[in-house]
Amino acid sequence: MCGITGWVSFHQDPRTQAPVIEAMTATLAPRGPDADGVWLGPRAAIGHRRLAVIDIAGGVQPMTDRPDAPTTVLTYSGEIYNHHELRSQLKGRGHEFRTRSDTEVVLRGYAEWGEEVADHLDGMFAFAVWDERAQRLLLVRDRLGVKPLFWAAVDGGLAFASEPKALFAHPEIRPRVAADGLREAYGLLFNTGPTVWSGVREVEPGGLLLLDRDGIRERRYWRLAADAHPDDRDATVARVHDLVSTAARAQLEADVPLCSLLSGGIDSTVLTALLADELRLREGPGARIRSYAVDYSDQAESFTGDVLRTGHDTPYATEAGAFIGTDHSTVVLDPRALLDPEHRKAVVVARDSPIGVGDMDTSLYLLFGEIRKHSTVALSGEAADEVFGGYPWFHNPKALAASTFPWLLVTGDEAAMPLNPELDLRIGEFRADTYRTALAAVPHLDGETPTEHRQREMQHLSLTRWLRQLLHRKDRLSMAQGLEVRVPYCDHRLVEYAFTTPWTLKNFDGREKSLLRAAGTGLAPDSVLHRPKNHYPATHHPDYNRGLQNMARDALADDTVRSLADETRVKPCLDTPPGQLEWGHRLRLERVVDLALWLDHYQPELAL
Repeated sequence: MCGITGWVSFHQDPRTQAPVIEAMTATLAPRGPDADGVWLGPRAAIGHRRLAVIDIAGGVQPMTDRPDAPTTVLTYSGEIYNHHELRSQLKGRGHEFRTRSDTEVVLRGYAEWGEEVADHLDGMFAFAVWDERAQRLLLVRDRLGVKPLFWAAVDGGLAFASEPKALFAHPEIRPRVAADGLREAYGLLFNTGPTVWSGVREVEPGGLLLLDRDGIRERRYWRLAADAHPDDRDATVARVHDLVSTAARAQLEADVPLCSLLSGGIDSTVLTALLADELRLREGPGARIRSYAVDYSDQAESFTGDVLRTGHDTPYATEAGAFIGTDHSTVVLDPRALLDPEHRKAVVVARDSPIGVGDMDTSLYLLFGEIRKHSTVALSGEAADEVFGGYPWFHNPKALAASTFPWLLVTGDEAAMPLNPELDLRIGEFRADTYRTALAAVPHLDGETPTEHRQREMQHLSLTRWLRQLLHRKDRLSMAQGLEVRVPYCDHRLVEYAFTTPWTLKNFDGREKSLLRAAGTGLAPDSVLHRPKNHYPATHHPDYNRGLQNMARDALADDTVRSLADETRVKPCLDTPPGQLEWGHRLRLERVVDLALWLDHYQPELAL
């Protein structure tokens, strides 16, 4: 896992601007603490920061096809899980390899297949290839968008980077925010393409971008399809078990210490059990995988349920670790540590965005910092809810009948920082238009029942939008600590198969994630296997609420913050007794605090 950046210009010679690519690359140092490198040519400047995971000695980047007079230059971030198979295939076609890294497989794959190399790759990745002979830049992003990739226009070409902050180190790109950027950020619709920053866009998941002297062309090389499902229930359960197992096995490879995130829910427990079994097969019956959970020092005494959480995770995670046989640790955080201004600022800078989930972001950042002391790679159960139908909106009649994005019924406007109505952003109209566009992109089968039709819409919205912000959060906060997090449930073959599976099979026993529970039989204790969905834990300590209210009051003392926020909606949250502050109202305060930190760090030009 790494950070990539660079730019191409057909009007300038980047070799005269070496300090620019060096500055862009330096902004990504947390993503790649082990090494850095740049390559300069007459039309392209390429930078790389490396987190060494596979072939530590050989996988140096930027990587060129040959040491002298290179014709192809690659900067790459991610993991290719089928790189052994592709290496053998490419060797059979006459390609010679200097390293055993998956990076070189991508490089030689481009030499063989050109832009179609994306179709051959299984994994999470974002990369850029500069083709010196064709005078062409290729940007590619993985199918689900696990790895980020941003770009912006510059004179005679474009600049790209893993994170917007690297783009802002280029003299032609400034952090600017207009009304449409605020709509994107605070609308909570999670579009792919536009960002909060004016002129900065994302390469779409499953997409690629080509730049040459004729201009920029974008296309999708992968998207979800609604195919007929050929299997009955037993065959479907068996196939799900096989696909999850295959993804877990493939993602266990690393030349550095590896661990699992074990929350005590079914997703992470099934995954950890499969990883533990595979590790014992490879290393012997005594092998044990490390597993980690997070908790707060007050949680056992002060836990109270809310709209997202029904129970305390730690007892379930401990039981699951004992059942599987992991070396399990619970990282216990002091709720007051989540108020540390330096921690909060680090999280906002990692995100490059004012939008997050407050203490849950800060605690995840601190958790990753503790894990990084012992491991370089962690595996996570992200995306199982989207793949198998685990969220409340798959089962709630009100959500199913609503003509809007289903998560807005859970988070509502209270989950967005209340913006000043004088800005006239028309977020309601924006949401309605975007929802219609999102539904138009959903593929369907002829003859679907109304139930199947609606559930396919819900799954498509969840996989292409809601999942986007979860992957963004996991990538940014982990990489800010130099930790690689892999997400086996995002394996595209599993996602494709589950998307074709009828809802009657996904929900065959009337519960969420029926298929995963059936496929996970024997891999988790019954208490975990049949536990209801529980979201990432949040602190309930009154001292945290009190401190948050004080931070929000300080934030509102800033004129710019006050001009953007709707004080009439924030004030009741400030006046509520700390012990009675509800989750939705607290999130308003979190967003005000994060807005102030974001404005202070980036000093963006506001064109509202």
